[in-house]
Amino acid sequence: MNNPSTPSRIYGEKALLDDPWRSLRAFTDARIGLGRTGISVPSNHWLDFQLAHAQAKDAVNEGLAIDELIQQVTASKTLASLSPVQVVDSRAATRAEYLQNPNSGRCLSDSSKNRLQASADCEHNHYDVAIVIADGLSAQAVNTHAVPFIEQLLMTLQGEGQNKLRCSPLVLARQGRVAIGDEISLAINSQAVLMLIGERPGLSSPDSMGAYFTWNPKVGVSDAERNCVSNIRCAGLSYTEAAQKVNYLFMESRRLQCSGIELKEASDNTEPGRMNNSDCFLL
Repeated sequence: MNNPSTPSRIYGEKALLDDPWRSLRAFTDARIGLGRTGISVPSNHWLDFQLAHAQAKDAVNEGLAIDELIQQVTASKTLASLSPVQVVDSRAATRAEYLQNPNSGRCLSDSSKNRLQASADCEHNHYDVAIVIADGLSAQAVNTHAVPFIEQLLMTLQGEGQNKLRCSPLVLARQGRVAIGDEISLAINSQAVLMLIGERPGLSSPDSMGAYFTWNPKVGVSDAERNCVSNIRCAGLSYTEAAQKVNYLFMESRRLQCSGIELKEASDNTEPGRMNNSDCFLL
């Protein structure tokens, strides 16, 4: 006869064995404190996991909503200065090639590069910053968050008169990774580039957008020369908070002529400037 106190004798409403970490779920989307039934995860949590996994796969394979994004930009008075929107392609001909050959997403196709350069030669413009939207690993993220974030950013950007930032027309890059922004910036003659890109989906965040800022971009720039503001989404970093951080990076990069590890993101502090040894918690 089984001992009534063993898990095998717990039935009905008491079948779910509680977990001492359950209370911590109020502070995180991480799958902790789920409890168990016997040796298994409860069915509802297993189904939630399968749904999240399917949503992450869909996000990776979803395409950039070009027409919808252009319509949103055209309809926004705040974004009037970013028109006409330009659409470019990477060297990845298909989504499968993009996922299986990362380098193909880091370079512009020859036709896109020639078109951007021809446009820049005709206009003879020099821009302070190029704003680029790329699908990355979650087009859902930029389809949802890119335009409202840029609206907030343009309302946040500092500078008037000669100090006012001159933004290039918005560029939409299909099958693009972060580095494609460097080629785009060079082609249209821009001093800096802000790349808005869908981040790798997590099992609770298929719509997370990242903003990568690079001063003086050029082909071959390493990630150490970029600044990243990550997890921009409704359940993460708000548009307002992210815009304040990116605005800080813009202003400080112009003053210090740098970005990446030489530029400490300190928008919440009162003492901006280059990073030194005393600012690094590892030293």
